[in-house]
Amino acid sequence: MASHPMTLTQKILAHHAQGLRRPYVQAGDILQIKVDWTIASELAWNGMNSTYAKLGRPKVHDADRFFLAVDHTVDPVTLANDPRAQKLAALSRDFAKEASIKHFYDSNVTILHTKFYRDLVQPGQIVLGADSHSSSHGGLGAFSIGLGGADITAAMVLGQSWLEVPEAIAVDYTGELQFGIGGKDVILETLGKLGRNTVAMERSVEYRGAAVKHFSTDMRFTIANMTAEFGGLNGIFEADEVVALWLAQRKGENDRALYFRADEGAPYVARYPIDLARLGPLVAKPFSPDNVQTIEQAAGTKIDGCFIGACTTTEEELVLGALVLEQAFRDKPARPASAKQLVVPGDLSIQARLRQGDLWRHYEKAGFRIGPPGCSMCLGVASEKAGPGEVWFSSQNRNYENRMGQGSLAWLASAATVAASSVEMKAADPRPYLAQIDRARYDKLLFRDSKARVPELRVTEPSITVPEGSAAKGAQGTVTGKVISGKVQRFGDHVDTDAIIPGEFCHLVKLEELGQKAFHFVRPEFASRAKAGQTVIVAGEAWGSGSSREQAVWALLGAGIQAVIAKSYAFIHKRNLVNEALPYLVVKDPAFYELAAEGVDVKVDLAAGTVSLAGRSFAAEQPSAIVQALQREGGLVPAIQRHGKTVFEALT
Repeated sequence: MASHPMTLTQKILAHHAQGLRRPYVQAGDILQIKVDWTIASELAWNGMNSTYAKLGRPKVHDADRFFLAVDHTVDPVTLANDPRAQKLAALSRDFAKEASIKHFYDSNVTILHTKFYRDLVQPGQIVLGADSHSSSHGGLGAFSIGLGGADITAAMVLGQSWLEVPEAIAVDYTGELQFGIGGKDVILETLGKLGRNTVAMERSVEYRGAAVKHFSTDMRFTIANMTAEFGGLNGIFEADEVVALWLAQRKGENDRALYFRADEGAPYVARYPIDLARLGPLVAKPFSPDNVQTIEQAAGTKIDGCFIGACTTTEEELVLGALVLEQAFRDKPARPASAKQLVVPGDLSIQARLRQGDLWRHYEKAGFRIGPPGCSMCLGVASEKAGPGEVWFSSQNRNYENRMGQGSLAWLASAATVAASSVEMKAADPRPYLAQIDRARYDKLLFRDSKARVPELRVTEPSITVPEGSAAKGAQGTVTGKVISGKVQRFGDHVDTDAIIPGEFCHLVKLEELGQKAFHFVRPEFASRAKAGQTVIVAGEAWGSGSSREQAVWALLGAGIQAVIAKSYAFIHKRNLVNEALPYLVVKDPAFYELAAEGVDVKVDLAAGTVSLAGRSFAAEQPSAIVQALQREGGLVPAIQRHGKTVFEALT
């Protein structure tokens, strides 16, 4: 056993860390890290462009390692009629031309994560994305996380960023899965057993166990993708022979793989065994991905619509869905195309491969319309939306309130389950159809060759150079700040960024306009209450979970919010609060929350780190040294403006 054993995530971070003072890293270390890739969509670039302009539009660190895709808000109808979508697409095109970006993909060509996973990411790399589902790329053994636009803009310009090494948990999968039970069912089982924003909150999630060696890369992608719903900072699998074979089939971007391994005795704060041997199809009811039922429990539930698509739905799932429909409609007449049935491939290459396999006709026979690549109904901001009160089965990753459109009711399931349920428009088990599928044909349709030679895999260790005589050293600092007085606006647990600022308003960049739309669907009186003096938010666990959108912080600032107090925060949103210099405090004392009712007067002393109300004072947790430094600087952009390329050296 190594003298200082490390997790898989820690090894990747140690390999990329600059100025390490010892030959290992551990949870809580503040690192300055080199970044291999930054990735973003047009919806994120809208805010990033504002940050980029404030920085003076400097040269991009490496134009070949910034990936930009127009996917979130676009479909042909929207692009033809919606000035907002047209503006977002044009901003991205203009920047791609301005900066000579190599990997730019225009509208309806791909979904951000689908293309990046299939063509570019390699094991052992560090990927920072302006989208919470950047966690997807841990499926191929990369350390990949979502952050807000300011962080991604800085990394794009500087080629580096900072990170506090997270604690890690291990999820140990055992048991052999039945055919057709895939990544969506596995991650829903994980969420159902362990809970959203609980054991994974702000931690690295390392997916391990004997069962994993039988997981395809598409399965791993889906599980890592929904680590965002689990609450993890990142989700990651050790890259193995399955991954090596996948990379060998690429025409390029397959020569930089680093095959790290967690050490024996790696410091996981907890391990969670999950047996998959008896796992069947699962669904997640509104409005949380961990509100999980078996398909038997849900059977017969009437549905209004079916959507198969979004970044979490892989080629493997699309093929399986088609084969389920082939069996289901073998002796049934074709149905006319339905406005309530939509399938969207993640990339034009997938669209072509399914056409080559003659699979689209099965979707069309079942009444599905085939849309162009894009996020589509998962975000509910383009032309395709679910109506108020409509129940939709969807293979996407989120089922929050209003996610597929105002008043929509989204149920999550695998593509196979959605396909089976579309037959009679009620929840149905896909296994009777799955049992009839020819396995050899299924593999052939996915271009899998059982006789392919598996490349030799060489395990990697981090390359760390420690200056002689160095020792671990932490930055010191003291929070400075004013005293804030206001009245409480009270919220509960798991308030997500979709609620704070719905996706359809993320095209806005002016603080005042965003502030007027804050909590538009769930608390429309929010802005008027803030204007009347209710300027301190008090919330429960996991404030700001969900999307990486920095517009959620801008909306709070625009509404006049002066501080946020909560029991815990989603990692990305907390970084956004720091970057935008909106004070946040972590208070754990239950007595505080008993007193902090709606409308109560509260005083926040930022320098002392205390919150006072009803004649009592409560201590908040002290933020890390780099967070204190950013608070003193007034946020990330002012820090970069002051320190330039040495900003992270100055802060750490």
